[in-house]
Amino acid sequence: MAYQTFRQEYMQIPPVTRAYTTACVLTTAVVQLEIITPFQLYFNPELIFRNYQVWRLITNFLFFGPVGFNFLFNMIFLYRYCRMLEEGSFRGRTADFVFMFLFGGLLMTIFGLFVNLVFLGQAFTIMLVYVWSRRNPYVRMNFFGLLNFQAPFLPWVLMGFSLLLGNSIIVDLLGKRNAAWFTSGVK
Repeated sequence: MAYQTFRQEYMQIPPVTRAYTTACVLTTAVVQLEIITPFQLYFNPELIFRNYQVWRLITNFLFFGPVGFNFLFNMIFLYRYCRMLEEGSFRGRTADFVFMFLFGGLLMTIFGLFVNLVFLGQAFTIMLVYVWSRRNPYVRMNFFGLLNFQAPFLPWVLMGFSLLLGNSIIVDLLGKRNAAWFTSGVK
């Protein structure tokens, strides 16, 4: 009974969101079980181009670190904003959504060469948040019950929160820079 309910809920998730979120969770689970290591997944241009380890072009978007607060936070944001984009702005336009994924991933990979990031999944999540926030400018947001703002400010609030936690803002800026390509016509 519970399995059927879980399966029904899982199958109601839009296909791109379901595939990407599942791939991220499974990748993290495989690393947690020590079947593979993050060293087999990270973005390394030398290994990609000289040793033909092309899977690294994809796997660096799938690993968000060990299971913990950061992983959970990223998965919640990834699932929520990816799903809202797929069900909202890209409803009935799955091919366009996949194109946005591929084009955004390509741009991040190119920019990743210059900023020396080894995992680009978090920047990709920020890109999804940024695209959603620009496409929903009148949505009111509340951050931990402390701060009220309009949706277009969400990526900036997240960047400030990231800064308060002592993280580098390069990841946030990379995600915002790539998302600007998709939202340049959105007012």
